[in-house]
Amino acid sequence: MAPRPLLIPSLLDDWFPLLQYAFASDAWEPVLLTETQGLADLGLRHFHNEMCYPAILVAGQILAALSSGKYDVARCGVLMGQAGDECRGSCGIRMMRKALDRAGFPQVPLLSLNVRGIDRDAGLPIRPAMVWQGLAGAVWGDTLAILRDQTRPREAVPGTAEALWRRWMAELGGDIRAGRGLSRSAILARCREMAASFRAVEQTARPVQKVAVVGEIYTKYCHLGNWDLEAYLAAEHCEIGVGGITWYALYYMDTHALKGSAVQRAFYRAVQRYAAGVQRDMLGILRGAGFVTLPPFAELKRQAEGYAPLHVTVADGWLITAEAAAWARLGYRKILCVQPFACLPGHIFGKGQYAALQRKLPHARLVSVDYDASTGEGTVQSRVRMLLDERLDEVAP
Repeated sequence: MAPRPLLIPSLLDDWFPLLQYAFASDAWEPVLLTETQGLADLGLRHFHNEMCYPAILVAGQILAALSSGKYDVARCGVLMGQAGDECRGSCGIRMMRKALDRAGFPQVPLLSLNVRGIDRDAGLPIRPAMVWQGLAGAVWGDTLAILRDQTRPREAVPGTAEALWRRWMAELGGDIRAGRGLSRSAILARCREMAASFRAVEQTARPVQKVAVVGEIYTKYCHLGNWDLEAYLAAEHCEIGVGGITWYALYYMDTHALKGSAVQRAFYRAVQRYAAGVQRDMLGILRGAGFVTLPPFAELKRQAEGYAPLHVTVADGWLITAEAAAWARLGYRKILCVQPFACLPGHIFGKGQYAALQRKLPHARLVSVDYDASTGEGTVQSRVRMLLDERLDEVAP
């Protein structure tokens, strides 16, 4: 029997086209959802408006897909990720189950992707091959995002960097799906090939603004959560700095290595050491090719001392502040701090750090942007515009 469609809501725009293949099996065929219209309104029919904005959008996208007629609802399933820490999204799968039942889809299985043992009865089994495929997808996704974002503002022929990104996505996706070239040396060899191909893109001299984006994972990485912020900044010829998913994954392993049983903590530390080594080598390749990157995770954490409260490990915790300080140090003096409305950890441990961080970074500018179903697009764009239009050249970095 052919595998059943496994519907995956949007979350990681620059990584899911690769990571999706880690979830493929004899039982499931991954399908990335693309629905965009009316998601918040649909989600709010089933979720209270005090639930976090990402959960509302995810619910809306899942329900829109199941109602579209494109899928046989008797065969397909839905995959939802859960961080498993002090985040209301960690109970999202149970709330989504109730929403599916009320909407007339009780037969659709809802699978949970997490490493904390949440909803064990609904958990997607994590196979050893999935770990290697996921590592390759994360490293390659980071590499391609960095290369595209720094090549695009100065490309001589508009669209060249995006086309090259898509070509590599298709080629590397085939490798991950087939389980081909996933050793450490092969992963890094691909990084060298990608860097060389983007270095060969014809460039032209033009003024660009360097803008970093930090914040909660959904609003930082998903076009739905940040209302196509990347496209907006790209149209303004901005060179965008966004920390890749390997930094988030290493942060998660670093903070959660303090939790759980002794066996779980030892496992986290072992995986973290290996992944950190691969990340360090990847960044060495990119820097050697002339591209700018955040420091490797361990160095990022050391540099954050005095800027970020390293004891704060709830949700994105100290990572938001650490990335902002690092980007400012790299010359990205305009920093957008994005978070969704009703994300309590994000507002307390993310937004709550911005004022203190601005005082410590007087030569940078931090602008906080909230995304919410009740917020108008003009309100958000005006805050982004305010940052882009501000002149910082009078103040020496």
